Amino acid sequence: MVTRTRRGSGRAGCLVMLAIVAAVGYFGLGVGSVYWNFYQYRDRMQAEARFAASRTDGVIKRRLALYADSLGLPEGAKNVRVRRVQKRISIWTEYYELIELPFLQKELLLSPRAEWTF
Repeated sequence: MVTRTRRGSGRAGCLVMLAIVAAVGYFGLGVGSVYWNFYQYRDRMQAEARFAASRTDGVIKRRLALYADSLGLPEGAKNVRVRRVQKRISIWTEYYELIELPFLQKELLLSPRAEWTF
């Protein structure tokens, strides 16, 4: 009868892989939430642009500033600019978001923009 000895490397390898997946998930969540908020804000800008024919620039700016506040975006996101030329409207802003990783901090410039012709 042949007996085989079991090495413990299979379990350790699984734990290391699980730790790596957990770390990537944890830090990816922080980066992902920044982009998720950006896309939600840009989507709201597009909705405001679609209904701009019935709203003043001040109302659009106020509504977007309140939405930026509800998303927890930085103060720069509330500085919304609106430009109307003939039957076209452009809405945009710029703001910085800080992404923190274990050995790296990076400031991203995000510039959501929406345009609509009515």
